[in-house]
Amino acid sequence: MIKNISNLGDAALYCDFGKEVNKEINSSVIKYFKTIKNKKIKGINNLTPSYNKLIISYDLKKTNFKEIKKIVENIEIDQNEDLSSNKIEIPVCCDESLSLDIERLEEKLNLSRKEILNSFFAKEYFCYMTGFIAGMPFLGDIDYQIQCERLETPRIKVPEGSVGITEQFANIYTYQSPGGWNIIGRTPKKVFDKTSIKNPALIKPGDKVVFYSISKKEYLNWND
Repeated sequence: MIKNISNLGDAALYCDFGKEVNKEINSSVIKYFKTIKNKKIKGINNLTPSYNKLIISYDLKKTNFKEIKKIVENIEIDQNEDLSSNKIEIPVCCDESLSLDIERLEEKLNLSRKEILNSFFAKEYFCYMTGFIAGMPFLGDIDYQIQCERLETPRIKVPEGSVGITEQFANIYTYQSPGGWNIIGRTPKKVFDKTSIKNPALIKPGDKVVFYSISKKEYLNWND
């Protein structure tokens, strides 16, 4: 449930669900996000969910903070609702040429390459949010034994499709971008398609993701 609602600039409302980052709180964020989106409330022009926050932007010509706040406070949310979600399978190649930070992880975690990858591929992940760059999914929760801090010096360019881990999350770089996540492999699958107007993002908040390993040959010959 929402713990606090406040102004965010002149035309946005900030819903705070708490400080914790877990699936239960994030599920509440997503339920509010979907319910408000489906109601098509007058004046609301954008909704931005995150781990434990929801930003609601609105048009000052059509509504105001007090009106939107009152609607949000009185909106009925079924907290027992089972969120409908997709289960998406993502191929990942962990060839040495693509596992840019596997040696760093071996040293930091005191685990072998095989142990790290076995732990990574054995998990079903939950999409908490997308952001930073278009369609980039933040996927939790990584097993504790392979959680590791970001790179001390971020890369200027991380290749598109790179799969990285940091702290409790995994992600997929949907475009070439600067970044400091520990890169363990790369996927040939298109995770964000800007040419698709209706459904550009393959993975959405609330979806479940399973990674599976492919060879370098499969990666190079992949036809999505």
